[in-house]
Amino acid sequence: MDTHLTDVIEECTRGSDEERLTFPSIITQLASAGIERYSADLCRWEKTYFLTSGESIVVPCKRIGGELATTFSAHGVESAVRASQSQSIKYNEFCRRALSAGCVGYIVSIVGRRVVYFGRSGEMHIEHFPTAKP
Repeated sequence: MDTHLTDVIEECTRGSDEERLTFPSIITQLASAGIERYSADLCRWEKTYFLTSGESIVVPCKRIGGELATTFSAHGVESAVRASQSQSIKYNEFCRRALSAGCVGYIVSIVGRRVVYFGRSGEMHIEHFPTAKP
């Protein structure tokens, strides 16, 4: 994997953890670098980025903390997503709310323009990327 690609991936991870980069800007940077999808593990605190070639890179994330609920609440996840989209919360608070809704991780499909949030028993909630407003 080339150095530029690794730099983009690590910067997107750090920028998210440090709340310097927004989800739309991260998606733009990753898509430009050739990343088709990534997964975030909210229990191991790591992200795995996948290229179209099948290669992948795992990057550790900042441990945010929070309590993982034993049951999954699609409504709780959706509420956290809406709060993030309206910019009333940032990424760290989003992760805390997702955990409290029983979300153990999520997969972002850049090519599919959606995010699949999932719980420990395979429950899931799917969010499509918002469409751009003129």
